[in-house]
Amino acid sequence: MTVMTQTIARILFLPSLMTAFAVLVKGYADVGDGFNAGVIAGLAFLLQYVAFGYEEAKAKLHTKYLPAIGFCGGLLLALLTAFVPLLLGKPIFTHSPAPGAEVIHLGTFEFITAVAFDVGVFLMVFGFALGAIDIVARATSRNHAGGAAAEGTALEEREAGR
Repeated sequence: MTVMTQTIARILFLPSLMTAFAVLVKGYADVGDGFNAGVIAGLAFLLQYVAFGYEEAKAKLHTKYLPAIGFCGGLLLALLTAFVPLLLGKPIFTHSPAPGAEVIHLGTFEFITAVAFDVGVFLMVFGFALGAIDIVARATSRNHAGGAAAEGTALEEREAGR
């Protein structure tokens, strides 16, 4: 890719992740959720892979275990949020605190079980997207490397035959 493409990808990376976080948090006050935030964060990483290539992006972003940790951690968090109320004798997905009960606030942000569930969905979607991107990028990188080696060998054979 060109230097301009790489520079723009580098510039857009953190604002894209901040946008994903804003969509995740905004989901409790308005439209937005963990799924959309996970897709946006995944696209931020995809842009880096496209601009820099598989090897360089993998080295810069240190994403070796991130897909597995994100997906499994998100799945665990979402399942815990869903099924812990069953252990307390309540229906599945019963939100806490109950309506009318005191809610813990951080500024205008409310800590409720729906937040934990949405964070779990975000981590699952982000982990899956990053894993899928990594698999496709790795296969594409191998194909390009193998194709270049085969082209070089064919060219050497043609030149030797002259």
